[in-house]
Amino acid sequence: MKTDLTRILAISGQSGLYLYISQARNGAIVEALSDKKRSSVSATSKITSLADISIYTDDEEVKLQQVLLNIKDVLGDADAPSSKAPADELKALFEKALPDYDRDRFYVSHMKKVVDWYNSLKKYASLDFVDPEEAEETEQE
Repeated sequence: MKTDLTRILAISGQSGLYLYISQARNGAIVEALSDKKRSSVSATSKITSLADISIYTDDEEVKLQQVLLNIKDVLGDADAPSSKAPADELKALFEKALPDYDRDRFYVSHMKKVVDWYNSLKKYASLDFVDPEEAEETEQE
């Protein structure tokens, strides 16, 4: 099954990724990808859809979905390094996956998040993504 990154959420202050289930009276109902537990998230929480995240390069911003696909091309079936891996190892991965990433604005802390998200999606969802145009069409139907 394809993963729709518009429905996968990162919630500030909470670890892991969440699947958007529905709107709640004062926030949203989400389900943790890792253990499938549902919870309510306040509307005041900083909630970000992975589809809205881009990474700075020297020329432009590259959508997270493309970066994840590039990492998949580099790693094949292997997992990404842990977020606890040495900074040099993370930088080496991004040198291959996104060679022109902006070294002044894309920090090791960001790389750690991206590899955590990559490993979570690989383990609990799929790295086969819904095309953004397909997602818009299904929403309109």
